[in-house]
Amino acid sequence: MLQQHTEERGTVKTLPRILVVTAVDAERDAVLRGLPDTCAERMEVISAGVGPAAAAAAATAALLRAAAPYDLVISAGIGGGFPERAAIGSLVLASSIVQADLGAETPDAPGFISVDELGFGSSRVDADTAWNARLLAALRSAGLDAALAPALTVSSATGTAATAERRAGLVPGAASEGMEGYGVAAAAAQLGVAVTELRAISNAVGPRDRSAWRIGDALQALTAAFRAIAAHLYL
Repeated sequence: MLQQHTEERGTVKTLPRILVVTAVDAERDAVLRGLPDTCAERMEVISAGVGPAAAAAAATAALLRAAAPYDLVISAGIGGGFPERAAIGSLVLASSIVQADLGAETPDAPGFISVDELGFGSSRVDADTAWNARLLAALRSAGLDAALAPALTVSSATGTAATAERRAGLVPGAASEGMEGYGVAAAAAQLGVAVTELRAISNAVGPRDRSAWRIGDALQALTAAFRAIAAHLYL
């Protein structure tokens, strides 16, 4: 059984409880392949379904039914990478999680107004900086290619160069695109739990070209990422 505490430099360190929320079973299984059995008591991994609504509902339910509070929620999975910012097979750890299509279309450039600009709330949740520092250290110490950058959430995946350009312009520096991060982040923020997002890149954000997708490579990267995180936090 995994011990609740471990000795580190003469002090007692409490092992964190982490909820990992993926969209589909293939992503959940990839995460689990990276975790030793001893992590089972401290890290729960669930598949929530595709899209921000399903992700928010599942994350909320998991947080509320937990026998003990979670220290961190990670929205995890594969996703698109913006060219020159995140290569296929690399990892993106979110500095902020932004619902990039929450707002209104406009007839004028850039053709979209965010919900923030409309005055109806916010489409952004900032990831926890302290946790990001720990996770990024774990990934890079394992020799993994990992960037820290804004992560976009969309309900409809980008499929054209024009949409990719517009979304990249709306969130400068954005490196990844997924479909669940903001839903998970909104649930965690509502319940006062630290949150971040980790994407393994399977394809370039832009014109839809399934022949160029590298889902297997991205799933392997996701497994490697959680192997590194588990070793850093628990072993």
